[in-house]
Amino acid sequence: MPSVRTAELVRSARGMLGRQGYTPLATNCSFTIRITTRWPNQTDDGLAVLTAFRINLHSEDNNGHGPNSLSDRETLPENTETDTLHLNKDTVFFRDGLRRIDFVISYVDDKDGDGKKQERRREFEANLEKAGLELETEDKSDADDGKTYFLKIHAPWEVLATYADVLKIRVPFKASDIPHTKDAPLEWLSRPFRLPERIMRPEPDYFTSPFDKGKIDFFLIKDKDTFFPPSTRNRIVYYILARCPYYKEDRKEKDKKGIKRLLSNGTYTAAFPLHDSRYWKRSRNSECESERYNLYQNWARLLSFYKEQPLNLIRKYYGEKIGIYFAWLGFYTEMLFIAAVIGVVCFVYGLLSYDDNMSSKEICDPSIGGSIVMCPLCDKKCSFWKLNSTCLSSWQSHLFDNEGTVFFAIFMGIWVTLFLEFWKRRQARLAYEWDLVDFEEEQQQLQMRPEFEIRCTEKRLNRITQEMEPYLPMKSKCARYWLSGATVLFWICMIVACIIGVIAYRLAVFAAFASIMKDSPTRKIQLVGSLITPQLATSVTASCINFVIILILNFFYERVAIWITDMEIPKTHLEYENKLTMKMYLFQFVNYYSSCFYVAFFKGKFVGYPGNYTYMFGKWSRLRNEECDPGGCLIELTTQLLIVMAGKQLCGNIQESLLPLMRNWWGSRKGRKQPENQYSRWEQDHDLLNFSQIGLFYEYLEMVIQFGFITLFVASFPLAPLLALFNNILEIRVDAWKFTTQYRRPVASKARNIGAWQEILNVVAILSVVTNAFIMAFTSDMIPRLVYLYAYHSGTEASMMGYINNSLSVYNISQISAYSMPEEGESPIWFDSSFITTCRYRDYRYPSGHQREYTHTMQFWHILAARMAFIIIMEHVVFVVKFFVAWLIPDVPSEVKARIKRERYLIQEYLHDYEVEKLKLQLLSASASFMTESRSELYPGFCSATDKCEVLSECL
Repeated sequence: MPSVRTAELVRSARGMLGRQGYTPLATNCSFTIRITTRWPNQTDDGLAVLTAFRINLHSEDNNGHGPNSLSDRETLPENTETDTLHLNKDTVFFRDGLRRIDFVISYVDDKDGDGKKQERRREFEANLEKAGLELETEDKSDADDGKTYFLKIHAPWEVLATYADVLKIRVPFKASDIPHTKDAPLEWLSRPFRLPERIMRPEPDYFTSPFDKGKIDFFLIKDKDTFFPPSTRNRIVYYILARCPYYKEDRKEKDKKGIKRLLSNGTYTAAFPLHDSRYWKRSRNSECESERYNLYQNWARLLSFYKEQPLNLIRKYYGEKIGIYFAWLGFYTEMLFIAAVIGVVCFVYGLLSYDDNMSSKEICDPSIGGSIVMCPLCDKKCSFWKLNSTCLSSWQSHLFDNEGTVFFAIFMGIWVTLFLEFWKRRQARLAYEWDLVDFEEEQQQLQMRPEFEIRCTEKRLNRITQEMEPYLPMKSKCARYWLSGATVLFWICMIVACIIGVIAYRLAVFAAFASIMKDSPTRKIQLVGSLITPQLATSVTASCINFVIILILNFFYERVAIWITDMEIPKTHLEYENKLTMKMYLFQFVNYYSSCFYVAFFKGKFVGYPGNYTYMFGKWSRLRNEECDPGGCLIELTTQLLIVMAGKQLCGNIQESLLPLMRNWWGSRKGRKQPENQYSRWEQDHDLLNFSQIGLFYEYLEMVIQFGFITLFVASFPLAPLLALFNNILEIRVDAWKFTTQYRRPVASKARNIGAWQEILNVVAILSVVTNAFIMAFTSDMIPRLVYLYAYHSGTEASMMGYINNSLSVYNISQISAYSMPEEGESPIWFDSSFITTCRYRDYRYPSGHQREYTHTMQFWHILAARMAFIIIMEHVVFVVKFFVAWLIPDVPSEVKARIKRERYLIQEYLHDYEVEKLKLQLLSASASFMTESRSELYPGFCSATDKCEVLSECL
């Protein structure tokens, strides 16, 4: 027969009686227990269960006949001797069934190991108990692995009230009397996308005020056990854990403080709050909220991709910081839908105008493009080639390089402004609804990082709080910032050096690929040989090398960024995250966008001409600057952007979904198979992945990098917002699935906005206007075509006929130096030097024999002036519209402003009434006490005993 510990059974019985409404049991009770068991083959889960029990309680005070006795109640309500009680370990309560587990700390006690860890644990746990926390330990013999101890922590009401006062946590004091916004007239259209009201609004609306322990009766406290939600409880407990010392009283050491250091030195293995249930089914305990189950059913499943997000429930379960991230991601995805629709329209316009593309027709025409011989693209190894070999790429280029692209570039500049301004309004509304209006100032003043308190030994008076607080001297701060800045600059220079190395690789191997891939009958590749060009081979191999370099640099710099941010010792968690954000994004910006910037603004711009080519490191290096793809520079930028953006999104989603699943495969499988009464809640969560304090940083970083792709270079690829839209729809559900099923429950934390990312988005929005203007002016062929159409076309009607011949300059082959001339055997079969005396190249220069031979023509300067004019006009138009829209749309909606003012007014009114009533009661009590004392002096027999006087005073 399986053994059952008596103490555990007693606690379970007491907990059940407490939940049924009985008075607390006396500590000196005796239990008479009858146990029957079923063997494994008689139960569903293969375990013996406790059945048919009866408890007889006897108190020494009443001999079993008082109110604590069950002799008058033969059985518990709705229970008989045949009822079954499962020993369920899948619970969030202590063994007594009454006290909630607010935090769990795990450790492995190595008896033969370092005794310092045991000493640290003893001191730390003793100090936790002195702080008022209640502890309960699960022995390793009860653990599934047989070696892990679990320390369960409960914060009683006094502790919660004390620290809620310290942290100024806002709690309800009056039900909100402001009605919700009425549904729109076409509300039925959005009904399929909505979630049930109980999921969208898991709790009523209240007016709230910072908690004050001295004014308990001012707030709406119905039940002290449920007044603070689990997210607030675990936040308070973590605040205590992060500051609790583990040194002895006689040996105070400033650095021996906080759970973070104990985790880093191996004293404890994990510290986390508990999920309230399994994600695939509700908790059996009716007192558990089962919010995790509701989130999984209505939010985390992929089939719910078209549904709205339950932001209030996310905030209630995970805290405001995670809630604001999903609110921003959802709003960003909604706005992407508009940009994606306009981008598709522009792309469709390119398709519909496909047949009207006169430039491509001339290139593909055998009599025009087939008769134009182009100069070699590299020295020695590259041969002469015909223009019609670029027929396919010229048609492809037209899909993205047309009149609609100009409109789309201007539209995206305005779209960015609308997105940022409307997000500010949405953020302000959430800040009010989630009680975050005045949070940032409180966070700066009250939630100082423990590391700052430990490492900053000097103190000074805070002018705001008028209290002594630690600070970092200016001399030390400047030295740390200088070292930090030098380190960031060094790594950015390393990225630039790697990019230059990749460019040098492209220049060096292009000639090699050109020599290998000659157009000859002996070419071995038969099936795809005609599709593989030297340009394609060079780009693919260079992209692979660049991708590997990005991964390697990211791996090292991530650790360097965390190290230098720790070295700066930021004061608050918000400051720490903002500093880390700026360092990491600056690095990622250079790392991810450098190749696109090179293709857009440098490649093909400094080539020279056949008789005077420009070389990267001088002519001695033999690395001739790279020309654009024959189809044009814009199509190559489009290809680069598509590969980098789509590849990053694909790899990111695979990494986010598969890696957590693979790392947590055994824990998930065990959680499904193990029964509830064997696999405890704390063990289930212990087997999940840990969500670090900066876990959201990487989620934001991924999305902001994507935001840069769709804004900085969107003029080259109108379908970029559509790809981002599809990715984000999947990203929301993948992130939700990770949080709900694969990660431990993170410690709830507050944030009123998206932090430093807001400023980064503003900078990217301004920079995007400049980059798109320059892309349209210098990378696209739009301006040269317009100048030709309206200024240089020789016909009576505006037409693009003759543009190709006009845009190519002529060079005398006999003037090509021996250093650049193709080697013997490199020229194609059709090339005959006796008949072909000139070759063409992309530029506007005078031909051979002209008095200004090979210098820029007047058309070149006209085009340059048109390009500069276009940049100025486009930037000014977009910026004027941006600033007008920003001025027109207020950051905070008028409705929210009114609500904030009304709430502050009500707080003052209710506090005033509360103080007045309190003063009246005090005066009444003092008056009654004075009357009693006066009567006792006048009539000594009126109140002969002290206790009678006290009773009379109370009655009065």
